[in-house]
Amino acid sequence: MTEDVGTARPAANRYLSGLYAPVREEITAIDLPVTGRLPESLRGRYLRNGPNPLGDPDPATYGWFGGEGMVHGVRLRDGHAEWYRNRWIRSDSVAGRLGEKLLHGPRHLGLDFAPNTHVQRFAGHLLALVEGGSLPYELDDELHTIGPFDFHGTLPGGLAAHTVIDPASGELHTVAYCVARPYVQYLVAGTDGRVRHRVDVPVEGHPLMHDFSLTERHVLLYDLPVVYAAPTPGGEFRVHWDDARPARLGVLPRDGGAGDVRWLEVDPCFVFHPMNAHERNGVITIHLVAYERLFDTRAKTPATPSRLERWTVDPAAGSVRRQPVDDRPVEFPRADPRALTGRNRFGYTMLEDPAPGGAGVDRLGAGLVKHDLERGTSETFLVHPAGDVGEGAFVPAAPEAAEDDGWVLAYAYDPERAASDLLVLAAQDFAAGPVAKVHLPVRVPLGFHGNWIPDGE
Repeated sequence: MTEDVGTARPAANRYLSGLYAPVREEITAIDLPVTGRLPESLRGRYLRNGPNPLGDPDPATYGWFGGEGMVHGVRLRDGHAEWYRNRWIRSDSVAGRLGEKLLHGPRHLGLDFAPNTHVQRFAGHLLALVEGGSLPYELDDELHTIGPFDFHGTLPGGLAAHTVIDPASGELHTVAYCVARPYVQYLVAGTDGRVRHRVDVPVEGHPLMHDFSLTERHVLLYDLPVVYAAPTPGGEFRVHWDDARPARLGVLPRDGGAGDVRWLEVDPCFVFHPMNAHERNGVITIHLVAYERLFDTRAKTPATPSRLERWTVDPAAGSVRRQPVDDRPVEFPRADPRALTGRNRFGYTMLEDPAPGGAGVDRLGAGLVKHDLERGTSETFLVHPAGDVGEGAFVPAAPEAAEDDGWVLAYAYDPERAASDLLVLAAQDFAAGPVAKVHLPVRVPLGFHGNWIPDGE
């Protein structure tokens, strides 16, 4: 999922072709065909956000992170796939180009972007998310855009691409940053949908802080050597690896202030996505995906493969110890949402093919991996060799079900149909493959993150 955003793109831009290529229209399909049997306990919508540029961007300059957001959704109920929808998020720019009435609404620093990274339900609001300073956008149950959402006037700036909803309190936690006017903020929103806690974290420069981790007592901040450069004359922000910037992990008590952040040195690396974090007897354990080097525009290979790691953080000793868990190139780590901030035994990642069609590299194929973090074992499901798969989201079979008693949902491209499927895998029989495939009428472009939204939320 990495992108070289520090250099101009070639005329044959990979993010505008193949499985990344944007779709050109919005569709609604009902009563979708299904192979296998859908679990009747799955009542809700699987939604996933991703870049889908509207129009024809310049291949020489377009980057994957810059496309307008489009949400793809499938509605499941009582063993049936009731509908598939894909909808662009109507920022003013998108609505104007589609010839629709502008929604207007609040803005932060005049920024208005169709969020393209994640989708989350919180406090009765379905929110499309993006980082960098723009506000989230609210959607209705059928993916129509309601408008920008500022947490009832309490959001002090932009939001972020990633949030954690604390299973114990139901509150939303996030770490937001802004590119146009640099800041880093730790924010907590109560179950009433209003921001109740804010900490302005002093950080030098313009670091790319895509995600964060949360335990029962602490917030963990990733201040690493990938930074934003000054904007181009056209106003485009790009990132690059900065050898002069120290890599460090911030440990902030949930109820602390800016002066309470403890910064711990880490070996240089970059982290897009942690899986989960927990603490016991003062020691914090984090499982995350790390790159040794990323966005280094001077290197012949600007990205190193990612891997799943365990970080053991001892704030009292001031140490962070990194250990590999799985050396295969994986990304988009997820865990049971009920286990977030506590100890999770199982986690799920997307296995990336490191060199499709490349020479001198063994192909692993694309698929999904279930990790048993206690035993150090894993199970793998591979998709068609000419296909691909996105992030897998875990859905518990019931509120009180065991941690891996449930389903993993993901969009996958089926080259034999030249269209995508929604895969439903049983987490306890992972390698056996899907118990059901919902056949969509179109291809879902490779994208970013999504969530299962149960009925009643």
